[in-house]
Amino acid sequence: MDLIRLFKARAAQLLIYLLIAIISFVWTLIWGLHTTTSQPLPKASAAYSIKPATNGVLLHVIETSPQNIGLKAITANVTDRQDNGINGGFFWQGYLLSIAVTNDQPVKGQPGDYGSGWYNTDRKRGTLVWDEKAQTFTVQVVENASELQVLDRTRYWAQGGVSMGLTNPTGWAEQAISEEMPVINEKRMRSGIVYDRMNNVYLVVAPTPCTGEEFRTAVQEQVGEKQLVDGLFLDGDGSSQLKVANFLLPGDHREVYQMIALLK
Repeated sequence: MDLIRLFKARAAQLLIYLLIAIISFVWTLIWGLHTTTSQPLPKASAAYSIKPATNGVLLHVIETSPQNIGLKAITANVTDRQDNGINGGFFWQGYLLSIAVTNDQPVKGQPGDYGSGWYNTDRKRGTLVWDEKAQTFTVQVVENASELQVLDRTRYWAQGGVSMGLTNPTGWAEQAISEEMPVINEKRMRSGIVYDRMNNVYLVVAPTPCTGEEFRTAVQEQVGEKQLVDGLFLDGDGSSQLKVANFLLPGDHREVYQMIALLK
């Protein structure tokens, strides 16, 4: 009888341990599934890619959000900076000739100062504007930042350059020339900034010497999965520079005076 009672007691203990193990396993499985589905991995703040176009132009592309863009005045080659990003607008002897403004403040000096980033100097030129309140991009052809149309002047950024005219297939070159696009028909390194229908923004540099038309065609073919809306040509040739971690395009190693940086 003692052996029978001992056997029953051991069997009961084993059954209890087995039930505890099953309950623990089921709870762990449920908890694991819950945390997996309710805690998705965060989206990367930017993505870098290299895209060869069919016309032979090689594009280096940074895709990011407008909230991750910071316009900065610099005096350096972009590749010598800690910031990731590309070169910005045109300049001459350290003076900025293209608009570079955040929340009505130019990147170099005060509103209205020559060379501060307040003006597209001497000419109305294409300017890419991110309106944070409206959650929209526009390309506006203006001469100074006071002409920009936004819903809230404390929540926007604007980068000047030359209109790329992605919605103007027959008249884009005439418009670019009217904005004094330099060396449009010569083969030079090129830079640009474009956006798509989902408000993704793309910083693009071509180290391949190419004409303005060849660069524009390559951008339309390879960037934004056929969803691009519009954008700008930026300063080019030796000023076409890019830095993304250890990926470096120094142009001709010159200093530039404004860049479009990633905030993170």
